[in-house]
Amino acid sequence: MLRRQIRERQQYLFQKSMEGKDKALQDKKRRLKEALESGKPIPTELRGEEAELRRLIALDDEQTEDLRDSRDDEYRWAGVRDPKIMVTTSRDASSRLRQFAKEVRLIFPNAQRLNRGGYVLGDLVQLCRDSDVTDLVIVHEHRGEPDGLVVCHMPYGPTAYFSLSNVVMRHDIPGASKVSEAYPHLIAHGFSTPLGERVSDILRYLFPVAREESKRVITFANDSDYISFRHHVYTQKGKHVELAEVGPRFEMKPYQIRLGTADQTDADMEWVAKPFMHTAKKRTFL
Repeated sequence: MLRRQIRERQQYLFQKSMEGKDKALQDKKRRLKEALESGKPIPTELRGEEAELRRLIALDDEQTEDLRDSRDDEYRWAGVRDPKIMVTTSRDASSRLRQFAKEVRLIFPNAQRLNRGGYVLGDLVQLCRDSDVTDLVIVHEHRGEPDGLVVCHMPYGPTAYFSLSNVVMRHDIPGASKVSEAYPHLIAHGFSTPLGERVSDILRYLFPVAREESKRVITFANDSDYISFRHHVYTQKGKHVELAEVGPRFEMKPYQIRLGTADQTDADMEWVAKPFMHTAKKRTFL
């Protein structure tokens, strides 16, 4: 079993390393095709490779025309199989963090909560692999206040790290509605860049496909790289729709995406926020 995991991990890393070459080749074919279709001169840097590029374009079909990347393999079962989520906390969790973990578990259908106990991170990831868990969600705290969320996709990544702020739990929301077990409809607003789409995919693939009759709505709204999480149920009375907040509510801000699992400290870094190196005050990434 261990040899198989090592082999599959090496195959995944090799495929990821080849993405740059495949993307460059796909760009050359696209530019040549556009020049031929518009009747414009072929770009000078492509004239030496024109014959080979024409041959490759002729071999393309509907399946090979679009470039596949590692994300197609990471989430190849999305929409086919319902995700299975494991929610846990950091070590020596406070009562408030344990309560927050319980509420996070209620957000995701098909989720279960695990008391962290003495589990080290490597054993926890291996336990999720053996149990066919699709995603591991870990919540962290600082002085009893939830301040971090880690989403680790199984079996080989990616792992996204978020900071949390303005956390309001269900019992702090006046008149909070009961938690529905229905599969929720998802609203992802404001994710306009490739990185934003990447973060949106990591979050939305935590949920199964909702049925049309579901009255539950979960919103991820991005504003200046802060993702507002809101959880509602709605009722329709004639032409009017009434929203009732379920909770919890919080703000998320991504600061790191790694290509491995949470226990792999040497995994390749896909993206990391470097706020002290940016000169533009209002530069956004999502």
